[in-house]
Amino acid sequence: MKTKASILTLRIPRELKHKIEQISDEQGILINQLALYALTKEIMEMDTSNFFAKYWVGKTKKEIMNDFDDVIKNVGMKKLPGWDQI
Repeated sequence: MKTKASILTLRIPRELKHKIEQISDEQGILINQLALYALTKEIMEMDTSNFFAKYWVGKTKKEIMNDFDDVIKNVGMKKLPGWDQI
């Protein structure tokens, strides 16, 4: 099923437009595809950042590190594959 698209007009500096055109040419994709990818990626990063900012409210650094260590213990019980080792 295809979703309906909306049109969004943006005013951006010429230099940025030039850079977008350059990158889309290098990647072999349309400007619209690059813009959609970049906006989606940035929005998801903002959502993730907001999630963790809310999650960490009121927690001390020690509590956060203890939570992290608990997660690592649960997933780190098996031997790591070679490609995942430092």
